[in-house]
Amino acid sequence: MQPSLNTQIIALAGLCQAVSLLQSLARHNKLEPENYKISLASIANLAPTSPLAVFGDNLANIGTGLQLMIDQLGDTPKKDVELTRYLVGVLALERKLHKNPGNMAELGKQLGQLERQLQHFEVTDETIVGRLADIYSDCISSLGSRIQVHGQPDLLKQTPVQQKVRALLLAAVRAAVLWRQAGGSRLNFIFKRRKLVAAAEQMLAQTTP
Repeated sequence: MQPSLNTQIIALAGLCQAVSLLQSLARHNKLEPENYKISLASIANLAPTSPLAVFGDNLANIGTGLQLMIDQLGDTPKKDVELTRYLVGVLALERKLHKNPGNMAELGKQLGQLERQLQHFEVTDETIVGRLADIYSDCISSLGSRIQVHGQPDLLKQTPVQQKVRALLLAAVRAAVLWRQAGGSRLNFIFKRRKLVAAAEQMLAQTTP
């Protein structure tokens, strides 16, 4: 994939959206159903026809993520330190994954097997969510860099919540893979921040009827 500012924005928006869902789940046990479905579906989209196709080929599907990205990278005071910590953690985790061909190969293999299950279940079905959680544990948690999730301790002890957390982390890593493939790097946040925000604002405007 050629380096592309627009693709970097799509990837970052998808990443922001996934970790925002994770925050809401861990704090309040609440998920926005459509955004949740979009994030999980992105994981199994292994051969998209375009970067936006990863998220259902519709900018409106990542509208929440675009706004979060603008808030986090823009000059407004709306900064969520916890969200930033998740973003940094996921991007670091994806770099580790990229440098580990064994884990990458196993991840591809397991996601290929998941496609067959998706012929019989919705991506948000607890069977699929449990499988996504297992894939995250097998292929990414084993890298050794665990992301500390903050929220209600009683909630985070519940198996269904733990599975959703891991599934959303896997979705976040999927977006981080797209970010790297599009030429994204830590330097982009330093030298291209204003360009990223301006282009994200243009994309967000396109989601408004």
